[in-house]
Amino acid sequence: MGQTNKLAHRMARKTIKLVDKSGNPIAGKKVEMKQTNHQFLFGCGIFDVIDVANKNVPADRLAFQEEKLDKFLDVFNAGTLPFYWGRFEPEKGKPQTNELKAAAQWLKERNISVKGHPLCWHTVTAPWLLDMSNEEILKAQFDRIERDVTDFKGLIDMWDVINEVVIMPIFDKYDNGITRISKDLGRVGIIKEMFAKTREHNPDATLLLNDFNTSINYEILIDGCLNAGIQIDAIGIQSHQHQGYWGREKLEEVLERFSHFGIPIHFTENTLTSGHIMPPEIEDLNDYQIPDWPSTPEFEDRQAKEVEEMYSILFEHPLVEAITTWSFSDDGAWLGAPAGFVRKDNSTKPSYEVLKKLIKGDWYTNKQTQTDDNGMVSLEGFLGEYELLCDGKKVSFILDKSEEILQLVCETGEHVSSI
Repeated sequence: MGQTNKLAHRMARKTIKLVDKSGNPIAGKKVEMKQTNHQFLFGCGIFDVIDVANKNVPADRLAFQEEKLDKFLDVFNAGTLPFYWGRFEPEKGKPQTNELKAAAQWLKERNISVKGHPLCWHTVTAPWLLDMSNEEILKAQFDRIERDVTDFKGLIDMWDVINEVVIMPIFDKYDNGITRISKDLGRVGIIKEMFAKTREHNPDATLLLNDFNTSINYEILIDGCLNAGIQIDAIGIQSHQHQGYWGREKLEEVLERFSHFGIPIHFTENTLTSGHIMPPEIEDLNDYQIPDWPSTPEFEDRQAKEVEEMYSILFEHPLVEAITTWSFSDDGAWLGAPAGFVRKDNSTKPSYEVLKKLIKGDWYTNKQTQTDDNGMVSLEGFLGEYELLCDGKKVSFILDKSEEILQLVCETGEHVSSI
């Protein structure tokens, strides 16, 4: 009961009336209601899908990637695809639109919500911007947003619009076009411009501001954006924990501070390693590059415990709507860190099994019941997509917070006898 109370915001009660196609109630029939998808987004960075969707790798590698994606699809319902400008369009005018479209389509066909990451960022940005004036850079960035948001509308309707703006104008590791224009426009100014342009070309999209900086500086920036009239649909929080799990105390403190805005929160890039912890003196995670970062049984058990606690805390929080792990597999992982749910050989870690039990077990609804004389059944379950099965027929429906009676038409109704 305790857990149910904590998760009441994730659940709903619904009265369902089952009728035949003539509108007559289907009385006294056994029915099963099975959840098929969560409303909550459980995601991963899943760049591997690009190879599979485009079949541009050798057959043995393709089979390996397909096996990996089967494991992903078994648990997760959201995926993030890469739109780093410097890789997406390394040569001006030659974007990898077709390859990414195929990947987005592949995911969408399997009922995976797709997010693009990111539209504007000072890192891994197009090198050819440096040949331009600031005015030309800004126009190129606008054109990029117009092209990509329009091309992917309907396939990708969720975007990390702009990434890591807290550091953007003072970023000094190397010169880049986006830092140049962020100095001109200011932090709030560049966010306002990028959000407006994205919104213009996909008014219904979910638009995120995303950052790794969880200090008061990010809060001040969000506050400045809201005061400037910028509509932020979700606050993106990166939680790369290469230097150790934040722990309950820090996690709850971050949640409390960013909840004050009353805006949905997405944990956009989460890493918990199943290997050793990165030394604490490393200030920029990118500076820690080692030849081999193994996943070990001892640390895999630690990762599983941390994943279980962190996901449970986030799922219990009413403003959190999504968690994305960065990324699904250790194979090709960022910085070589063993932060995935599957090892480099595609075998699953304890963290995978723990999370599968939560997402597809503890937090999933499957109910068997019987319609009453009026064809009515009631359901209390986790928000999301469902199938109702009656006499071998399936009817799909969505369990949401609306209170009206849901009427479902089942084709079996012509010659129904009571049980």
